[in-house]
Amino acid sequence: MAIARTGSADSIEDRIVPPQARLIAGAEPIGLDGDSGKGVLLLHGFGDTPQTLHYLAHRLHRAGYTVNAPLYPGHGRDPAAFFRSTADQWIESARDALAALRERVEVVSVVGLSMGAAITAILAADDRALRSIVLIAPYLRVPRWIRFALPFRAVWSPFVGEVEARHPRSIMDPDERRKSLAYGVVNAKAMAELAKVSRRARHSLPHVTAPTLVIHSPGDPRVTRTTALLALKKTGAREKRMVSTKTGGHVITVDFGREEVLAETLSWIKRWDGQPQRARLPGQS
Repeated sequence: MAIARTGSADSIEDRIVPPQARLIAGAEPIGLDGDSGKGVLLLHGFGDTPQTLHYLAHRLHRAGYTVNAPLYPGHGRDPAAFFRSTADQWIESARDALAALRERVEVVSVVGLSMGAAITAILAADDRALRSIVLIAPYLRVPRWIRFALPFRAVWSPFVGEVEARHPRSIMDPDERRKSLAYGVVNAKAMAELAKVSRRARHSLPHVTAPTLVIHSPGDPRVTRTTALLALKKTGAREKRMVSTKTGGHVITVDFGREEVLAETLSWIKRWDGQPQRARLPGQS
C-alpha cells in the first residue's frame, strides 16, 4: 500500500505533508487479514478517512475476507496537507493499494464510498480481473454552480479561502456525526481536484465490466438519485443493480440504516467472488 511508504524519501506523502502534521488518531489505514484467499479494497471519500468504512471492513473480515482501506495522500492530517494533495495522487495511492492487495489474495473486489466510488470506477475500467465492485453514494458530479465557478477560481479564490463544507444531513446519526474525522473545509483547489476525479469516473464507467452494485440513499444531500442512476446506466457491466436504502444521509456506511448497506455489500461480493470473471461481449453497452 502507498501509505506504507510514508517514511521513504521519495514518497508522495513526504512531498505534501510536513513532518509536524501528525496523523489524526483514528484516521489510520485499515488492514485486516482474512483466511479465504479473497480480498476487498475499500476506498473512502473526499477529505475523509477510512474511519467511515470501519463497520464495513469488520463485517467483511468476519466473512473471511482480507480487507485493505488505504488513506489517501493529504488526508487524515490537517487541511494544509489536504489542500496540497491532488486527484492524481489520490487515484495512484488507490491503485498502489489495489496492486498490494493482489499480491496477497487471488480474488479481489473493490468498494468505494462517495469520491471513493468514483475512484473505484476509474480503477475498474483499467482492471478487467476485478470480481465485482460496489459504488456507495457515488460522487460523479460536483454541483452545477461549482462547475461554472471553477474555471474562474484564480479570480475569486484568494478572497474566499477556506469554506465550511459540513452538511448536517451527510450523517444523520448524531453519535456517528460526532465521531467523524472529515476535515469539513474545502477551498477552490480541492474542489477542482474533486471535479477532476468525478469527470474521470464518468468517462471510465462505460469501460467497467465487473458486476456493479450501486447503493444510494434518498436522503443523500450530496448525491442525487439522478446521479446514482447515471452510475448504473453508464457502467458497461453486464450484471448491475441499484439499491435505495430506507434511511441515512450521504455517509451511509456509518449512518442510520448502515446494516442494510453492509448486508447488501457483503451479499453482492459473495455472489460474484466464486464465479469466473465475465468479460463484456463485443458491442455490449
